Amino acid sequence: MGKIIAIANQKGGVGKTTTAINLSACLAEKGKRVLSVDMDPQGNMTSGLGMEKDSVDKTIYDLIIGEANIEEVIIKGLIDNLDLIPTSIDLSAAEIELIDLENKEYILKNAIHKVKDEYDFIIIDCPPSLSMLTINAMTTASSVLVPIQCEYYALEGLSQLIHTVELVKNRLNSELEIEGVVFTMYDARTNLSLQVVENVKDNLEQNIYKTIIPRNIRLAEAPSFGMPINLYDSKSAGAESYRKLADEVIKRE
Repeated sequence: MGKIIAIANQKGGVGKTTTAINLSACLAEKGKRVLSVDMDPQGNMTSGLGMEKDSVDKTIYDLIIGEANIEEVIIKGLIDNLDLIPTSIDLSAAEIELIDLENKEYILKNAIHKVKDEYDFIIIDCPPSLSMLTINAMTTASSVLVPIQCEYYALEGLSQLIHTVELVKNRLNSELEIEGVVFTMYDARTNLSLQVVENVKDNLEQNIYKTIIPRNIRLAEAPSFGMPINLYDSKSAGAESYRKLADEVIKRE
């Protein structure tokens, strides 16, 4: 029975997709069967896992509008133990096409449910907005993992995200929980990063992962080579951090 985790934060640039890609890859490296689902029309998870966005025949967009079934959109064995449901820019039009559909909040859930038992973890990369695509991800997921950048406005928008999770839990998916908060882009040289971590710990009644993801050049370079960090530079600080995060996620399974 696969555990489904949505990686979400409506604030852009917080390391959301970086976390989705590298957590998926590090879970797979540890022998877990992983399905990565790219729900962000920007498609950075798709390309970051080595798939050319323009060369994909069927994407999650085709799945959502009913033009393809789940088996047709899964790209198998992209990396050992890791399969991918890719996306394309077409997904940005799905919002409009979903307006008149009944039970539109459950389209992804109904599709994923058919393959859920084939995987240990299903990781969904959400768009950086609280849209119908994000709602679909949260309705499908059992938990939401929230990356937070170590910067001054870290808590801004977080209360809105937590409120949305509560709404989805109350109305659409009673099993949904906040998996936890993970700090990203931590710079040990600045007092600000440390202050942000302390501030969030003091003000947030949520699970906070012990692993903190550092600001790391190799981590920033990896997506342009279409590789997760553990394949691009296995010994880098970024790779070690995401392995530790994967260990924590496995323990909470």
